[in-house]
Amino acid sequence: MTWFVVAVVVVAVAGLLRWRRPAWYWLSFGVALAAVRVLVRYSSVMDACGLTVPPARWRLALARMTNREMPEPRPPRVLRLRPTRTGLVLRLKLRPGQDAFDFAAATDRLRHSFGLYGITSREIRSGVVELRMTGYDVLRRVQMPRRLDTRPMRVPVALREDGSVHYRDYRAVPHGLTLGATESGKSVYQRNLVAGLAPHRVALVGIDCKQGVELFPLARRFSALADNPDTALEVLEALVTHMGEVYQLIRAQQRISVAVPDAEIAADIWDLPEDLRPVPVVVLVDEVAELALYASKQEEKRRDRIVTALVRLAQLGRAAGIYLEICGQRFGSELGKGITMLRAQLTGRTAHRLNDETSANMAFGDVAPDAVLAAIQIPAETRGLAIAGDSTGGWHRIRAPHTSLREAVNICNKHAHRTPDVPALEPFRPSVAAVPDTRVRLTKTAPSTA
Repeated sequence: MTWFVVAVVVVAVAGLLRWRRPAWYWLSFGVALAAVRVLVRYSSVMDACGLTVPPARWRLALARMTNREMPEPRPPRVLRLRPTRTGLVLRLKLRPGQDAFDFAAATDRLRHSFGLYGITSREIRSGVVELRMTGYDVLRRVQMPRRLDTRPMRVPVALREDGSVHYRDYRAVPHGLTLGATESGKSVYQRNLVAGLAPHRVALVGIDCKQGVELFPLARRFSALADNPDTALEVLEALVTHMGEVYQLIRAQQRISVAVPDAEIAADIWDLPEDLRPVPVVVLVDEVAELALYASKQEEKRRDRIVTALVRLAQLGRAAGIYLEICGQRFGSELGKGITMLRAQLTGRTAHRLNDETSANMAFGDVAPDAVLAAIQIPAETRGLAIAGDSTGGWHRIRAPHTSLREAVNICNKHAHRTPDVPALEPFRPSVAAVPDTRVRLTKTAPSTA
């Protein structure tokens, strides 16, 4: 009777955790049950999904000669099964004749067969495939892991559907485009980006033509801010001038000659000595359409100069340490000439919920066509869910943890002393009051109440 009561209590606790705290359920009960289920069903599942190869000819010949049963088809060899905080990682050694694409196409069938929430496949190296399995919906309630692989100009901004962390690495992907309809979570993604960059040695430049309602609360950490197209033009042209000065510095420090080893020749700011290296600059444009629209001839000339400056920064700014983060609701040829040229330079693509297929084609039509359908299928109630892709054609579902504006402001205020002084941007630095001292000073005499 005692064992029966204990079993009932354990089942009830497991059911409650699975309903209310799926992460706790996975770490306590789910990971062991899933590992046993995968190992027991492995051979039959691989055979049912068509991921096996016929037995070797010498085995067939030996079976005929000895009048034994024919050997069964061979599944891929299991190299490692590793549990994680969100699922399992199964690494397989492919048999001769198998292709990694077959496993990518069979992930949905594998998910149902193993009884897991989701499975993604990727090729580690030639002949080795890794299946990342998730035991629950990690994007429903995003919890970033405590251990994060942070490096200079590399910040964690979201969680992927396979449980891994999605990083925004500016040295690997210099420029990015973020699209999303109203109330899709684009602003929260941008806040996570600013909050992640705040502790780094980087100059932040913001262009927010919505009168600064999104970026100006974070002004203490920004080296330059613009809240209208006229100021934005001046900021961008100042950055173009700054880019030329940085290239002159790199040229002066190259010291190219036949006697200098190749490792000492500088080609960008990261090859310069640390004491001479200019501070990198990240330019955040909150709504790019406001910079491209015009209603008069004078505004059209301003618009052409703005787009020209953006294209120059996108084409030439990487080596000078200038990186672009362009955000908007739509981004296409209807914004005028030069826009598609700018889009071609924006390698990193992120699309939140979009209202039409045309907008999705703007983001992924030229780099990851498979992600177009996924971008327009994001439900309206799942704010923050997005599709992230790049020029390689790969894409992932991601979701940024919810960061309120107050939390982002607190992080920027905490790291306000890290705001670098860039001479070219000094005229556009926002003027903010000093952070008030909230500490109460204790004195021996009581304050007067008169």
